[in-house]
Amino acid sequence: MKKIILHSDMNACYASIEAKLNPKLRGIPMAVAGDPSNRHGIILAKSQEAKEMGVKTGEAIWQAKAKCPNLTLVPPQYDQYLKHSKMARKIYYDYTNQVEPFGLDECFLDVTGSSHLFGSGEDIAMTIKERIKREMGITVSVGVSFCKIFAKLGSDMKKPDAVSLISEENFKDLVWPLGVRAMVGIGRATERKLKGIGIFTLGDLAKSQPDILKNLLGVNGIYLWQYANGLDIRKVHDRDFRDDIKTIGNSTTLRQDLVNDRQVKKVFKVLAFSVSKRLRKEGLEAYGVEVFVRDNSLYSYHYQKPIKLSSKASITLAQEAFDLFRQKYRWNLPVRALGLRAIRLAREGMGSQLDMFSDYKKYMKDESCDKALYEIREKYGKDSISFAGLRGDTKIPKDLNEIITLPTNHYNF
Repeated sequence: MKKIILHSDMNACYASIEAKLNPKLRGIPMAVAGDPSNRHGIILAKSQEAKEMGVKTGEAIWQAKAKCPNLTLVPPQYDQYLKHSKMARKIYYDYTNQVEPFGLDECFLDVTGSSHLFGSGEDIAMTIKERIKREMGITVSVGVSFCKIFAKLGSDMKKPDAVSLISEENFKDLVWPLGVRAMVGIGRATERKLKGIGIFTLGDLAKSQPDILKNLLGVNGIYLWQYANGLDIRKVHDRDFRDDIKTIGNSTTLRQDLVNDRQVKKVFKVLAFSVSKRLRKEGLEAYGVEVFVRDNSLYSYHYQKPIKLSSKASITLAQEAFDLFRQKYRWNLPVRALGLRAIRLAREGMGSQLDMFSDYKKYMKDESCDKALYEIREKYGKDSISFAGLRGDTKIPKDLNEIITLPTNHYNF
C-alpha cells in the first residue's frame, strides 16, 4: 500500500507563539533572541516582517540590528514553546498514532491508515492546518508525500500557512531542480564536496553513480542518492516509540571567560548535576565521559575517555571530566564555553570489571552521597542543597538549559 506521509512545521514557531501571547508584537519586525549579557546574543526566531528585512536565524543581534534598526527583541519562553508543541501533537493524534517529533516545532505523521476515515493526504493536511490555526492561534506548513524526505521538502516549499504535495508523479519536476542544500541533512561541508564533482542540484544527485557518492561520502552518499530518487523507506515511528539514548550531556557559554582550573571545576560540577539527573531518570549509567571546550578565539576541542567503574553520580562525572580537561587542555587561551557528556551508556546494574587499583570504597561513598543529594533536590528543589564551593559566581548564565539528550540522528551526514 502506498504510504501517505505528512510533515507539519510550525511557521516561525517561537516568534509566532510570542506574537500570540503578546498581540502588540504582531505585524512588526520582531525576533526572539538570547541574552547578550550571557553571551547568548543570537537570533533564535524572527517574524515574517523581520525576515523581509533580511534578519536571519542564528546571526548575532548586532548583525540583525544593522539590517533592521527598529527590530523588537524578546527573550525566549521555552516552557510556552513546549506547551504549544504538546498542543499540536494532541491534534495530530486525532488522525494517527504514528507521530514522530522532529524538534519542538516539527512532526512527521503517517496517515496511510487514516485515509478511509478522513480523506486524502491533502485533505488531512488541510484539516490539521486549519485546526491548528483556529485552536492554537498559529500557522503551520504541511508537506504531503509518499516518503519522509519529500514530506519534509514539501513543508519547506510554501510558507507560511500552506499545504504542498510531492507525489511519485511530480517529484522529478518539483524536487530535482532544487539545490542540494534544500534536502535536510546536507550541510555546507557536504554541499562543497558535491559541488566539487559537479553535483549542484538534487536532480544531479539523483542521476549520479552511487559508487562515486560512496567513495566521496561513505555510506551516507548511498543514502543521499536514495533520498534524491524518492527511495526513502524509513518508517514514521509510533507515538510510544523510544529511540535508544546514545549520550546525555549539557553545555554552556559562560558569561565571562574562565581563566583557571578552579573555575572550570565549578562549571563541571553544575553541568554534572543535570546530566546525572537525566541518567537516573532514564535508568542509565555512563561508561565514559566526553568534554567539550571552546576557547575565546572560538576554536573548539572534544576530548573523551572511558570510566573504570560505570557511574551515574554527578560527583564522579564531574571529577572524571575535570581530570580529562586538566590532562588535555593547555590553557593557551581562556575558556569561553564548556560541555560535559555521558557516553557509552548502558542500563544501570550491568556492573563494571573491578581491578586492584580502583578505590572501590570511595566510589561507593561518592555514589551514595550523590544519590542523597539527588533525592533532596528532587523533593525540595534544585537550590535546596549543593556544594559549598558553588555558592560563589560560577560564570554560568541563569538561563542554563537543564538538559540536552542526544538520540540517534538519522539526518546529519
